[in-house]
Amino acid sequence: MKTRSFVFVTCLLLRLFASAQSGPGSDDLFKQARQAAFDNKDYARAIALCQQALKQSPDYAEIRTFMGRLYTWSDKLPEARQQFSLVLQKDSTNKDALSAATDLEFWNDNPSQALVYCNTALRHYPADPDLLLKKARVLNDLKQTSEAYTVAAQLLRSNPDNADARALADRLKWAASRNMISVGYDYLYFDRNYNDALHKNPWSLANISYGRSTRLGTVTGRLNYAKRFGSTGFQGELDAYPHINNTFYSYLNVGFSGSEPVFPRFRAGASLYANLPKSFEAEVGFRYLKFTDETWIYTVSASKYIKSFWLNLRTYLVPNNSDLSQTYIGTVRYYYGTADDFIALAGGTGISPDEARNVLLGQDVRKLASQRASIEFRKSFGGFIPSVVASWFAEDQTNRPRGNQWGISFSLRQRF
Repeated sequence: MKTRSFVFVTCLLLRLFASAQSGPGSDDLFKQARQAAFDNKDYARAIALCQQALKQSPDYAEIRTFMGRLYTWSDKLPEARQQFSLVLQKDSTNKDALSAATDLEFWNDNPSQALVYCNTALRHYPADPDLLLKKARVLNDLKQTSEAYTVAAQLLRSNPDNADARALADRLKWAASRNMISVGYDYLYFDRNYNDALHKNPWSLANISYGRSTRLGTVTGRLNYAKRFGSTGFQGELDAYPHINNTFYSYLNVGFSGSEPVFPRFRAGASLYANLPKSFEAEVGFRYLKFTDETWIYTVSASKYIKSFWLNLRTYLVPNNSDLSQTYIGTVRYYYGTADDFIALAGGTGISPDEARNVLLGQDVRKLASQRASIEFRKSFGGFIPSVVASWFAEDQTNRPRGNQWGISFSLRQRF
């Protein structure tokens, strides 16, 4: 009996000793590798742990793909490609490896090869939202803007709350078609607290524009016609949205008129936009108006896409001799369909030089306190995009009661 007990205890101890000697398994090593990579940013140790795990389980595709990503993040591209290739040789439909290979090529300025990997993955997983978003970004990098917008719109139809796809589609919508024609009309009514020259003679503005998408960005020419105080005038404008890279793009504007003060004699503007992580966008820029005197206006804005919503905060700052005029505007859009289908609410204080109403305003208006609110509805019907905006403005007046202005704007765009 004692002999049997001795043999049993000995065997048990030998098993425990052997288990201790064998060390952690491949799953434990994989967990340690992820902790080293994500918690400590120690990619070298994470790679070593993956190599140790693969000695135990050489066909563990998830570990090998992760090691390929680690090599990618470490700028060891040949090693990364080798790991993805080994996984795909055994399973050509491995979604994680195809996605990782797409990222490697896209991040390293090889979008054509990235598209090959992404298309291969989508043949097996056609509705995968991450793969569709990758494809839209790759196509945009290849300057295939129309195709990129189509893929982003496809993704939004099945995943309307995808903020990254929403942000991309919104940036691409004007460049997705080669041409765009637009007509618009603005009507502004002044209540009885204004003088008769304003109250009995509402202001009107009409415009027509033509835009064309080029490899450098969208360029639009616009002709504005305005009527106020019984006077009329014309203004010509040129807008451009030059593409810089995947992070930055810009806005340029210039306008001329011989109809001062209906329009400024000259206007110009420029902004730099940055597409930031987590569906943020930032802008910094200026606007310049030349009436009898000149006015410099500086603007800063920040935007964020959250599911089907777009939030924007903007300020305009106008330096004067003794103070700083400030405008603050907040806007919320709710997208109920494509990038051209939304309802927008806006409110704030001050005036905006980017609005048609304020193209008509004299240079002294910026000195008066004012509040504002508006609602916009836009809906696409194939290539036609009508929109309507109702607005309210209230502003202090010199030696008169506070005045209210009511505006209505209509526009119709066609892309082809």
